[in-house]
Amino acid sequence: MPALDLSTHPGHLARRLQQAHTLLWTTIVSEDVTSPQFAVLNTLVGADGLDQRTVGERVGLDRPTIAEAVRRLVARELVGKVRDTKDARRSVLHLTERGSRLHHKLSGRTARMNQIFLAPLDPQEQAAFLELLQRVSDATAALRNPATRLPDRPAP
Repeated sequence: MPALDLSTHPGHLARRLQQAHTLLWTTIVSEDVTSPQFAVLNTLVGADGLDQRTVGERVGLDRPTIAEAVRRLVARELVGKVRDTKDARRSVLHLTERGSRLHHKLSGRTARMNQIFLAPLDPQEQAAFLELLQRVSDATAALRNPATRLPDRPAP
């Protein structure tokens, strides 16, 4: 069997895109705050009192990833975490003053990073690219739901 053309494989291209994003993020935005951590900070801007599960759902992070991101943000005193007074099983999050200042600082950097990331595309292509990424992301998010039936695996 000849070698496959991986330029037609979405997973391969998504991995390469993620590598480019990580390089740009650490070079332009921050070496200390990850993109998922920034997403948590961003979600809490003006939305104090959200629980960890809700924040995770809003930014598309699974339970272990949101838990680790929040743990690190709390340890750095960028996010506060307290038990919900109405439901002790739940913790609510809030952006600290320090977290708010950092979010403000990094927001400008993320805008610059996005300009560089999307520079190979003209404005219409950028809009189409983002819309297509959102559609695929939304569709694949459903795959995390245990009730979603995955397509059968083809026979070997």
